[in-house]
Amino acid sequence: MQQRMTIPFAKLDGAGNDFVVIDARRHPINLTEEQIAHLCHRRFGIGADGLMTLGIRDGYDFEMKYYNADGALGSMCGNGGRCITAFAHMMGICPSDGQAYRFVGYDGEHRATLVQWDGQAARGIVALAMNDVAAVQPLHHGCFLDTGSPHYVEMVRDVRHYDVVGEGAALRHNKQLFPQGTNVDFAEWLENGHLFVRTFERGVEDETYSCGTGVTAAAIVAAAVHRNAPCTPVDGMYHVMVDTLGGSFEVRFAVHHTALDDGDNASAASRYHQIVLQGPVSCNFQGSVQVAQH
Repeated sequence: MQQRMTIPFAKLDGAGNDFVVIDARRHPINLTEEQIAHLCHRRFGIGADGLMTLGIRDGYDFEMKYYNADGALGSMCGNGGRCITAFAHMMGICPSDGQAYRFVGYDGEHRATLVQWDGQAARGIVALAMNDVAAVQPLHHGCFLDTGSPHYVEMVRDVRHYDVVGEGAALRHNKQLFPQGTNVDFAEWLENGHLFVRTFERGVEDETYSCGTGVTAAAIVAAAVHRNAPCTPVDGMYHVMVDTLGGSFEVRFAVHHTALDDGDNASAASRYHQIVLQGPVSCNFQGSVQVAQH
C-alpha cells in the first residue's frame, strides 16, 4: 500500500492572485508536477494560481520556490513574493535586520516589508523590492520586458471588455514573437489617472485576477515608455496607481537614462531601478492535505 504524508498548508492571495504555501524548512517537500497541478486544481484540489514552498537558505531569512498551476517550476512571482513574506511572518520568522525580510527567489535576492498587518484578520499590505529591468524592447504592437518573469505589454482601449483570454493565449503561444512563451498584459489609463491592467499568465493558461510582475511591467511601459502617460515622476520617482480585477497596487520606480548617440531608441538607453511593488495580501485559510509519498 502506498504511503501517504500529511502536509500543512496556508492559502493566501495577493489581490486575488492566490497560492498554496507550504513550510518546507523542517521537512523538505518533494512533490511531482502532477501532484502540484492536482493541488492547484480548482475542482479536484485546493485551488490556486500556483504553489510555493518556504525553505532555508544560508544568509537569507528564507528561500522561495514557486511552481505554476500546471506543476512546472516557475520564474519570479511578484504577488507570490509578497504572499510568502506574510506567510513567513505568520510562521514566526522575523526579518534578520529587524525591518525588511531578505529572501532569495528564482531571479535572485529580494527584500520585502510588511507595511501594515492585522494579525487577527490575517491581512495587510506588503511591499516587495523587485530587481532592475535592464531594457524595454518595442515589439509587435507593444513592448517586451523581464520583471523577474517575461511580459509582453500592450496598451488597448476599453480594457475592461477586452478579450484577454483569446488575445492573450494567441500571443502567449506565438513562437515567432516569443520562442520561450511569455505572460501577456493589456493595460489602459483610466480617467482617474490609475492604470488598469489585465493579465494572461503562462503556466496558469488563463487570465488571473492580478499578476505582480505583470502589474510592474505594465506600470513601467505605460508610465515611462509612452509619452502620453498622465503621471510624472516626483523627485525622480514614478508612483503609478494600478487597478486590477482583484485589487489595487502602487508601483514605484526610477529611470536611469544613458546618453546614446548611435541612433538606438530611448528604451534601449534606459534602466529601470528602485522598483517596488506594494499591495494587499490576505490569508484565506489554513489546513492540511494528504499526498502520496515518492
